[in-house]
Amino acid sequence: MKFFIDTANLEDIKEAQALGVLDGVTTNPSLMAKEGITGKDNILKHYLDICTIVDGDVSAEVISIDFEGMIREGEELAALHPQIVVKLPMIADGVKACKYFSSKGIRTNVTLVFSAGQALLAAKAGATYVSPFLGRLDDISTDGMHLIAEIREIYDNYDYQTQILSASIRHTMHIVNCAKVGSDVMTGPLSAIKGLLKHPLTDIGLNQFIEDAKKMKL
Repeated sequence: MKFFIDTANLEDIKEAQALGVLDGVTTNPSLMAKEGITGKDNILKHYLDICTIVDGDVSAEVISIDFEGMIREGEELAALHPQIVVKLPMIADGVKACKYFSSKGIRTNVTLVFSAGQALLAAKAGATYVSPFLGRLDDISTDGMHLIAEIREIYDNYDYQTQILSASIRHTMHIVNCAKVGSDVMTGPLSAIKGLLKHPLTDIGLNQFIEDAKKMKL
């Protein structure tokens, strides 16, 4: 399973990259705003800065919600850097734009997916990635992981090549469970990724090794 980090914070991206397990980055307007990045030129430059840090795909989201606007923005984003993947919303015009981009060889990530039917439409339109938001489903007392499993079954039934990019990851167990049901990618905060490192028995064992090493007077 690929590990993407869901942020526009360059320091978090650098830390995840240094860990040696980062495969890509996802961003959106909300994450950009959180970092105080405003204005078209600054946003485009920030995408390029991210591409210099990571080796993998960087999802850059369009702002428009009409077909023509998505095409205009998406083509500009795709031309920025070979690593850029155009992020589109799961609406009718987003599906149309996805089909257009896939016919042009431009990679896409269809986002804000909350049902298996939406994921099926994205795959039929040729999406490179589909982003079901499992954390937001959990937030409203719906089993987000069940959706990931449903999409996996449908894609396997028909050999769709669209990758399931499990988004809205809230914590470490979301990552583990996504891996268990066969998600191709997960995207989440640095804290969730680093949480995979933690286990109390590891800490206890390491402390014991250190104390025993001191006795050896190396």
